[in-house]
Amino acid sequence: MTDTHCHLFLPEFDADRETVVDQALNAGVTRMFLPNVDSTTSARLLETANRWPDNCFPMMGLHPTSVNGEFENELAMVENHLNKGTFYAVGEIGLDLYWDKTWFEQQKEAFKIQLEWAHTHQLPVVIHVRNSFPETISLVQKSALAGLRGIFHCFTGSVNDAKMITDLGFILGIGGVSTFKNGGLDRVLPSIDPSFLVLETDSPYLAPVPYRGKRNEPQYITLIAQQVARIYGTTAERIAELTTNNAKQLFGV
Repeated sequence: MTDTHCHLFLPEFDADRETVVDQALNAGVTRMFLPNVDSTTSARLLETANRWPDNCFPMMGLHPTSVNGEFENELAMVENHLNKGTFYAVGEIGLDLYWDKTWFEQQKEAFKIQLEWAHTHQLPVVIHVRNSFPETISLVQKSALAGLRGIFHCFTGSVNDAKMITDLGFILGIGGVSTFKNGGLDRVLPSIDPSFLVLETDSPYLAPVPYRGKRNEPQYITLIAQQVARIYGTTAERIAELTTNNAKQLFGV
């Protein structure tokens, strides 16, 4: 199975990272994709990916909530890594109006630049959207970058939102929210072909039921697969196979 979005390199895992990875592997979660946050996390991200080169696959990008007046310096770090290293996506990037609107113009500029880098390097993008769906969709459309593809991470939107995303050739990252009683995805997913889905945990955040509110871990991708299977009326094994194949097609590994 594949967890397309987990932050295994964050301090929440410093005490037991080896155990967490072992438990994921024992649960059949053998592929974990690691999105960067900013310059404070890139070294730890690469260290984690190098420790498990067959299982942990790094991305590189600048998270929108890390954009501030120094964002050009942060982007220089991202560009340097992309030019020198091996990465499987540009991420996580995007727009976030939930926490702070102060740097929104800079967020948009950073997002546009990183979309262009993904196009140049022929890499997919992993997009963070929070309270900013219309603005994010508009920027992706206006970028008009042929062949641009990727994941709208932590999708929690409407059927119409999903259609706009898939019409652009992007796919949806489905995580722990799918297990929440009022998450809403049980009403949205039946209208979406599962060929447009990948699974993610966003560890250490957004743990699925029954671990909601606790630290999330990649092994819990199995619980997300079970819930998505219930929504579609199929087996968890079938969902695991479909979404892993979707991830392989997107990331090329």
